[in-house]
Amino acid sequence: MFQLNLRRRGISDQAVLRAMEEVPREIFVEPADRADAYRDSALGIACGQTISQPFVVAYMTEQLQLQMPHRVLEIGTGSGYQAAILSRLCSQVLTIERYRTLAEIARARLAKLGYDNIEVILGDGYDIPAAAGTFDRIIVTAAMEQIPEALLERLKPGGILIAPVGPHHGTQTLVRVTRTDAGFDRRELVDVRFVPALPGIAREL
Repeated sequence: MFQLNLRRRGISDQAVLRAMEEVPREIFVEPADRADAYRDSALGIACGQTISQPFVVAYMTEQLQLQMPHRVLEIGTGSGYQAAILSRLCSQVLTIERYRTLAEIARARLAKLGYDNIEVILGDGYDIPAAAGTFDRIIVTAAMEQIPEALLERLKPGGILIAPVGPHHGTQTLVRVTRTDAGFDRRELVDVRFVPALPGIAREL
């Protein structure tokens, strides 16, 4: 039923559907919400953050057009669920979280599940460490009022970035940016609502 609902909403990439089926979403939600884990809605997690609804996770993943050799950057680890889905479809995921509590829980959860091609780091999504290098794909799972030029420069030629862009307290638009020989090709996709992407590492939590 879970996969059927995703298909009905337009998700057609078989690899994405398989990843959504394989990753146990109930492990990534709060214990009190496990009965609702596969409902198509966002759910609250620690630090005032959320785990996105399954359709949005699948849609953003499908728009990345992932291939197994790809190296992917995720900004906003949250529960680790999106990183887990990505890890089934590419060679390496680097995911950055500004809340220490979330980073530590996600790191332990992903390791326990055996997703060993994911690196979780505590850091600032607006200030990616220089040593991290460049990426084939970048996914931002919190709302940015605009996409920083420095983040776009982390895309390899032919790379794709997807992010919710718009006001922090309102509706955002999912934007897909492709790096071409001529520059950056930007395409607006669908309206979404995400928690805000904030600079810096959270002082507490």
